[in-house]
Amino acid sequence: MNEQFDSRLSGVPAKEAAGAELGDLRGGAMIRPSPLANHPGKLRAKAKRYLPVIVFDFLEGGSQDEVTLRRNREQLDALRLRQRVFDHAAIRNTRTTIFGLDASLPVALAPMGMGGAFHPQAELHAARAAESFGVPYCLSSLASSSIEEVADAVDTPFLFQLYLMKDREVNAALLQRAEDAGCSGLIVNVDTAVQGRRNRDLDNGVTIPLNLRIWHVLDVVRRPRWLIRYLRNKPTLGNLAPYAPGGDDLPSVSAWAEPRFKGAVSTADLEWLRRTWPRKLIVKGILDPDDAKIAADLGADSVVVSNHGGRQLDSAASTIEMMPRVREAVGDRIELILDSGVRSGFDVLKALGRGADGCLLGRAYMYGLAPYGERGVAAALHLIAQELDEAMTLTGTADVNALPDGLVFGP
Repeated sequence: MNEQFDSRLSGVPAKEAAGAELGDLRGGAMIRPSPLANHPGKLRAKAKRYLPVIVFDFLEGGSQDEVTLRRNREQLDALRLRQRVFDHAAIRNTRTTIFGLDASLPVALAPMGMGGAFHPQAELHAARAAESFGVPYCLSSLASSSIEEVADAVDTPFLFQLYLMKDREVNAALLQRAEDAGCSGLIVNVDTAVQGRRNRDLDNGVTIPLNLRIWHVLDVVRRPRWLIRYLRNKPTLGNLAPYAPGGDDLPSVSAWAEPRFKGAVSTADLEWLRRTWPRKLIVKGILDPDDAKIAADLGADSVVVSNHGGRQLDSAASTIEMMPRVREAVGDRIELILDSGVRSGFDVLKALGRGADGCLLGRAYMYGLAPYGERGVAAALHLIAQELDEAMTLTGTADVNALPDGLVFGP
């Protein structure tokens, strides 16, 4: 069992690691680290060395002075797990469901825009790794790869995340494409009425169009592996390119799309989506308990408690501090997923202990994807699985669906 588990999590593609049993972990044997990294910090360090500064900062940065970005991590770190020493479960279950899909771990891969800037065909790599590992994958409407390309790359259902456009015909066309591709759920972002100003990006000249500077060129040529991959696979926005007349490259499609995003999402928009979309409807970007109740009342199946990874309202609350309040407001009538700041299996267990049904991983898997592609995403998931198992063992937690009392405490 442990040998199968190790082979599945070592970064080997799915077809070469068939038969592994994830989510049912037995004590008494060490789970080997991934051959790509001994811990998640190594993947982040590799991504930082591999990516040009402006690309890494685009991934890593938050809005304004990054107060919320830091708060997400500080408040997760401040929480404590209750260590138990006389009640170790011989078998620990990490299997659950997220967005109605079976999951070997209580995590899903979050939608990440413009993945091709980090790795060629990034979304295909991430989707295949998620399928191999048995966790849900969410494709962004701002992805480099299209809905159809991802559907051709995997056999299991995935979710599609929509940024509403001003043109409802474009929205309807995107929904139809997602339905035709078999997407099992729709995620709609509601926290982007305006885009938070990202000072790192402005300092780096990351604007539309790009404010190219001599140091950009010098920095990029110091990273030949990234540069060669980028030039051979110049990314675009695969889902929006069909609607941008006369352009299928990233700068032209971005310039077409930017003034056409709707921004604020109203209750009328959610009502329209609920009438139009026949499957799971997930509302992402909620921090306030009253907003969570509104989403539930309008028919949402799930709410993602998120501050956009600290990239929108600076000085907003952290998601982990708001999760118990949102849970109290909606009770058990709706699934709650925690987003923003989750980096480890310890964070995942803390989130569950604070009332979440699961977590979205964003930067945590992109650190592996950027330098290594599919193998890097698998490595990131392997490390999180290893940490979650360790945390469950040392807290006497036998099942992620039935947590012991007092598991998490602190501020």
